Amino acid sequence: MAGALSVPAPGAAPGARPAHDGPARPARVAVIGGGPGGLYTAALLKRRAPDRRVTLWERTPADRTFGFGVVLSDETLGGIEHADPDVHDALRRNFVRWDDVDVVHRNTRHTCTGHGFAALSRKRLLEILHARCHALGVDLRHTQAPPVARLARTHDLVVAADGVHSATRETYAQVFRPRITTHRCRYLWLAADFPFDAFRFEIAETEHGVMQLHGYPYARPSPDHHPSTGPSGPQDPSGASTVIVEMREEVWHAAGFDRATPQESVERCAKIFADALGGRPLRSNDSAWTTFRTVVNERWSHGNVVLLGDAAHTAHFSVGSGTKLAVEDALALTACLEEQPDLRSALTAYEEERKPVVASTQRAAGASLEWFENLALYVDQPPRRFAFNLLTRSRRVTHDNLRLRDARFTGGVEREFGCPPGTPPMFTPLRLRGVTLRNRVVVSPMDLYSAADGVPGDLHLVHLGARALGGAGLVMTEMVCVSPEGRITPGCAGLYTGRQAEAWRRITGFVHERAPGTAIGVQLGHSGRKGSTRLMWEGMDEPLPDGNWPVVAASPLPYKPGSQLPRELGRAQLTDLRHQFAAAAGRAARAGFDLLELHCAHGYLLSGFLSPLTNRRTDAYGGSLERRLRFPLEVFDAVRAVWPEERPMTVRISATDWAEGGTTAEDAVEIARAFAAHGADAIDVSTGQVVADETPRYGRSYQTPFADRIRHEARIPVIAVGAISSWDDVNSLLLAGRADLCALARPHLYDPHWTLHAAAEQGYDGPGAVWPAPYRAGSRPPRTGRTDAPKPRLRLES
Repeated sequence: MAGALSVPAPGAAPGARPAHDGPARPARVAVIGGGPGGLYTAALLKRRAPDRRVTLWERTPADRTFGFGVVLSDETLGGIEHADPDVHDALRRNFVRWDDVDVVHRNTRHTCTGHGFAALSRKRLLEILHARCHALGVDLRHTQAPPVARLARTHDLVVAADGVHSATRETYAQVFRPRITTHRCRYLWLAADFPFDAFRFEIAETEHGVMQLHGYPYARPSPDHHPSTGPSGPQDPSGASTVIVEMREEVWHAAGFDRATPQESVERCAKIFADALGGRPLRSNDSAWTTFRTVVNERWSHGNVVLLGDAAHTAHFSVGSGTKLAVEDALALTACLEEQPDLRSALTAYEEERKPVVASTQRAAGASLEWFENLALYVDQPPRRFAFNLLTRSRRVTHDNLRLRDARFTGGVEREFGCPPGTPPMFTPLRLRGVTLRNRVVVSPMDLYSAADGVPGDLHLVHLGARALGGAGLVMTEMVCVSPEGRITPGCAGLYTGRQAEAWRRITGFVHERAPGTAIGVQLGHSGRKGSTRLMWEGMDEPLPDGNWPVVAASPLPYKPGSQLPRELGRAQLTDLRHQFAAAAGRAARAGFDLLELHCAHGYLLSGFLSPLTNRRTDAYGGSLERRLRFPLEVFDAVRAVWPEERPMTVRISATDWAEGGTTAEDAVEIARAFAAHGADAIDVSTGQVVADETPRYGRSYQTPFADRIRHEARIPVIAVGAISSWDDVNSLLLAGRADLCALARPHLYDPHWTLHAAAEQGYDGPGAVWPAPYRAGSRPPRTGRTDAPKPRLRLES
């Protein structure tokens, strides 16, 4: 924050009280920007305090606007109704409402209903807000605003609603610390003079690449036209729809749009999507091809200046949240100014209230944006699955949610996936070599750090046995180390002695006997430079206070400051390590494991060879990705040679290092292809933990896009893992084709019977979720509040 402190508060004078300690109910307010967010803020501030002086500057003339239609949610409309019923009533009279989404792909249209949209003309929205501001006495000035520093000196509060290219944000960039990300698609905002009868997504596969149309109605025809079955709402001479045409940058260049005049672009878009438009033309209002920019600010206020709307944040148009977020910002800011004792507290409360909401929306918008950027990956999906994938792209709309909205559509997707009647996707089987998993749920590897000399004990039996009884299709061990020096901590389990193998046989025997149908897999690995550390709850990744053993790695680079310096592995040691992995795999086979996973993720030994950040070797095992893959593939081959042919092998990888210069998503696809070519049956797709200074982007199912990409580009089954927390998430990911298996860790720590409970909650009782005989009486959720229900007859004796 040193940079922020060096910038004086705008308008501050020597000896004056800092502006941000001023009144929470400012008497003089300047608003920069006359979009919906700025106008609505001005109206609300004036309505709450009629004697307040509110002046708004907008450099664009009142009769000119950009864009066409605006979509608002019921939640946002509810806030508007509470804050200003007059504005709400005017909006309600002008809305077009509809329920359907059409997805058109390869001449097939699939319609999903029950969504509930409301839209109106952006021009009409601005007219309503202008009228409201005039009625309340807001001073509207259609001219360039004075410099923000001058406004800050002469006003109690300055609201900067000056858009995505905010001059205010740039003036105080040291304080706001914006991060602006430019993305990979070009888009053009257009309109058609007729109303679509649904929110329409249409895909065009051209000789230049994939293009997409996003379209929705914002006005219906007047009575002298013929509105048929379209949406209801305000009348327009012929009705109107927003049309956005979008494509990857390279497709845009290949198609020659970079050389086309504005009118040529409009005409070519109309021709490409002639079927969607019914041969009608498109029109523009001076809009140009542009690239979406995601705006994130570390801070939203500085002194008495506060950012609002696109100046503070942006969310991709494919989730329709730009105007919605700006209006909600206005509602929150004005409420905080009323509720808090001073301006500093009010602006702090505004940020604290809005930032988490905006961050959640931006995560969803980011997922949607990336889906459309990678649209070419999905065009070969069957049309119905493609439609489901599109509808669930942001991860906010899910399988269960769509089933409630449109059971017929969702049922068709389930049948196409292969679900028998009444069977959720997660309870369909999957075959890997000679092993058939009865469902798609995996208990993810979880280190217990509770072995003695590498020997798994009673806790391992209870941990793995309970989760096998809990119904998962596959239960995985923690990373089992191939040598004493390959342990992460003194409490890590191993498979480098016969005694350890016998202990594991006890556990696999229990699973096979007591939970028939559940497979148990072993994850083999070596800690590399992350070894010889304390137990997790005593200080994760911290060296042992004493008794450290030497650690080894691809290159002599410590994991973090204070970590032990590893020794670079020589050729002879590499040979020894291959033998250690193979020997451990042989013991695993004899111990009765059904599946073996090679751990090549999270910065452990084999992962350390794959990442350019941790492999600085100059021999045949370093340099290009092909050479960095060499040793992990040699280990894989050595293990595959001794592992029974009928039993599957998977590989866990870190698909990104979340650090500049590290493994990329493109690298991950090539890594997956390489292991697949050597006989891997699936890739377990994790991320990060390779370098200590990573900056991961956490969120719901945040690693799934990497698995999705590998599945579609490398054409190999994938296991998705990471912040998958509900059975609805699992069903959604499977049905959309983003994963073949889903691995969950924390949910299984919370509830060992997570899978069986998921079946009970979905009303499923079939071969994909079999309750152990002693537990069957509990296979339905207990009913509460009834005393007359018949009690099951149980034998209470031992």
